[in-house]
Amino acid sequence: MGPKDIPDYLRTYIVQQDPSLYTPMDHASWRYILKIAQVFFARHAHPLYLNGLRETGISTERIPLISEMDEKLSRFGWRAVAVSGFIPPAVFMEFLARGILPIACDMRKIENLAYTPAPDIVHEAAGHAPIIADPAYADYLHHYGELAEKAIYSSQDLAVYEGVKLLSDTKEDPRSTPAMVAEAQRKLDAAIAAVDHDSEATQLGRMGWWTIEYGLLGTPDDPKIYGAGLLSSVGESFECLKPHVRKVPFSVDCVNQSYDITKPQPQLFIAPDFEALKRGLAAFAATMAYKMGGLAGLEKARKAATTTTAVYDSGVQVSGTLAAIREHRGEPAYLSYQGPTQLAFTDKELDGQGPRYHGQGFGSPVGRLKGLKKSPADLTIEELKAMPRLEFESGVIVEGRLVDHVARGGRNLILVFHDCTVRLGDEVLFRPEWGTYDMTCGSRITTVFGGAADRAAYLEATGGFKQDPGKPKTNLTPENRALNDLYARVRRIREAGPVGPAQAGELATIHAEVEARYPEDWLLRYELLELDSRDRLGAPWAPAARAALEGFVSRAADGGATIRRGLELL
Repeated sequence: MGPKDIPDYLRTYIVQQDPSLYTPMDHASWRYILKIAQVFFARHAHPLYLNGLRETGISTERIPLISEMDEKLSRFGWRAVAVSGFIPPAVFMEFLARGILPIACDMRKIENLAYTPAPDIVHEAAGHAPIIADPAYADYLHHYGELAEKAIYSSQDLAVYEGVKLLSDTKEDPRSTPAMVAEAQRKLDAAIAAVDHDSEATQLGRMGWWTIEYGLLGTPDDPKIYGAGLLSSVGESFECLKPHVRKVPFSVDCVNQSYDITKPQPQLFIAPDFEALKRGLAAFAATMAYKMGGLAGLEKARKAATTTTAVYDSGVQVSGTLAAIREHRGEPAYLSYQGPTQLAFTDKELDGQGPRYHGQGFGSPVGRLKGLKKSPADLTIEELKAMPRLEFESGVIVEGRLVDHVARGGRNLILVFHDCTVRLGDEVLFRPEWGTYDMTCGSRITTVFGGAADRAAYLEATGGFKQDPGKPKTNLTPENRALNDLYARVRRIREAGPVGPAQAGELATIHAEVEARYPEDWLLRYELLELDSRDRLGAPWAPAARAALEGFVSRAADGGATIRRGLELL
């Protein structure tokens, strides 16, 4: 499936990559990251990493075009689309389930060169894409997306997502003030503090974090990096292989290990191969509501308070926010949904049974009829009409005039009643004055999964999961425009070939301007020194440029590791 086949509710998250928004400083940052990373990753990354960069259309010299990456990835059975920053986790996973890699167009600020708190093109393109060249990993990623698409998200998960998105966007916005960052942090802290249980999505997200983002492959004595979070972090990737970071054998238990995205990870999980990841994924799948069904699966859905789907053994699907479950002898007896609810079959909304019609909620029994040991799904309409009422083994009683039905494959999915009353003991669950009663049929719930059955129809009716990508982001500001002009001049000189006398004079002028106006900019000094080294210029300003860079190293809180690695390459 290619991008042209993407449904409209996913297409709303796709943006057009505008290469003109990338500044010369952005391209220099990209180039520096890839330059110092490749030397290290040649020894310490997955063996296919460097070749994977080439295979997926990624070069060191410029930020890649996602359209070119899409063309390259298609050879591996994958595609790529451009998105803006954070997208909802469920949306990201659905893209993966369809074999599509969503790539954030934004480029990190130079202040966050070693690590960015927000998704950006370094993370997505140089991190995720190259390892897809490994068929076993690509298969794991695809199955992970399929499974995550079925995971149940809680309302608390969505609040945390909004908090993380706000904080990350605020930190990466050149216009943000310290007060704005502090307020975004406060909101995220409040959302995290409100979480009272781990949802399936949270647990599966941890597996994704410890594998797709921060995974190691091989043995504790010879670990290789394949996680995109490490491959795109020239800071943490160099530290993660040291002894102070524990290397834990990968197992499904990683879903219980939480993480802090703002700090280096104190431990990482290492798998012998990608097949081990697939086994761990299968082990977790066995614990999910979509595998369990029944009361246990429904309880997960009720606790989540988000849109989920319960599937009856007849095949009818009920999608909405499950508010209450009446039980009978450890089995569900009656399901009550609040708000917009959809009835579907084989993931297609049934005519007239969408969330606009069931806008105020929905309720229906589950189980077999008393004395018959059959559900209404397995009786003929004549048999049903001959009954004065439908009494279930659970004690639920449905009394009304059967006026219509919906059937598929010889089984009843929905019975439609007028003048209907539904009771369970002394509790009245439906009254005639409420209108037509649509009853779903089935003796048990076979599976429960996150999201709606017919997502396109449900989201079109409810507007769920839509977000405004906002204006395209650029790191160009009035304050750094003149500095970017200097970066552009250096880039033109480098790309023109060996430096001649005229260009040497221009480099000297640029260095003098950097010294006079930009005492805190280190990357342009590095680019100047790199040209001096490449063409053996012996420029009079080179010692001063190197001394300035060594000064940045000595003053940096992290020991200037990122700058020092660049100096070691000259």
